[in-house]
Amino acid sequence: MPIPVPKSDSLVELLSLKGKVVVVTGASGPRGMGIEAARGCAEMGADVAITYASRAAGGEKNAKELQEKYGVKVKAYKCDVGNWESVSSFVDTVVKDFGKIDAFIANAGRTASSGVLDGSVQDWEEVIQTDLTGTFHCAKAVGAHFKKRGTGSFVITSSMSGLIANYPQEQTSYNVAKAGCIHMARSLANEWRDFARVNSISPGYIDTGLSDFVDQETQNLWLSMIPMNRNGQAKELKGAYVYLCSDASTYMTGNDMRIDGGYCVR
Repeated sequence: MPIPVPKSDSLVELLSLKGKVVVVTGASGPRGMGIEAARGCAEMGADVAITYASRAAGGEKNAKELQEKYGVKVKAYKCDVGNWESVSSFVDTVVKDFGKIDAFIANAGRTASSGVLDGSVQDWEEVIQTDLTGTFHCAKAVGAHFKKRGTGSFVITSSMSGLIANYPQEQTSYNVAKAGCIHMARSLANEWRDFARVNSISPGYIDTGLSDFVDQETQNLWLSMIPMNRNGQAKELKGAYVYLCSDASTYMTGNDMRIDGGYCVR
């Protein structure tokens, strides 16, 4: 059966997430893309399940603040996306706690600190296991739930690095993982065409604190290559996450939404 057309004609109602349950992985940071995605969904009325890998205090703090500010149900869970048993157990627990999952934002990931020759085999495996295989784990776990319910939206946080090779830093493992995520979204959109939508978001340089270790000269070079001449803020992405989780995007699947300040046009 094809995914149905929403009944409402109101844009406000189409964008509303009231009554929906949204999962966001990797949302324990104070100013990352995960917490902003969760914040946007909670602001639009969704109950939210967020995950942390090691920062339990950050996850619990974010959950408490979201629940108090937006008056929705929010819980934080420990989940290692690189481990299948952890992800499978997490999804089962969320379904028990919330009754269902309407949308899943696969956001948890890690960056690369070296190229292929300078890095170790373990460095490569850790990035691929988290960013690519971890996304597969999330898709496999929640996809079965979506198929059973006959509805769902799976949103992958990819990166413009899946479309270009960043310069001057060497990060082949990350670029390859994110390219895989973009194509995973396309492929799953076809595989799940009868019951769920799958899309990806590819941010450019977003100021989340993860790149603070990079020397200023390199960061200045990045800025010179961005037409808007600045980094993005994570809050500038939350509207895209809400859109893809909501009924406003019911005719969008297999799409990669690039939000990069114009970087890829040059």
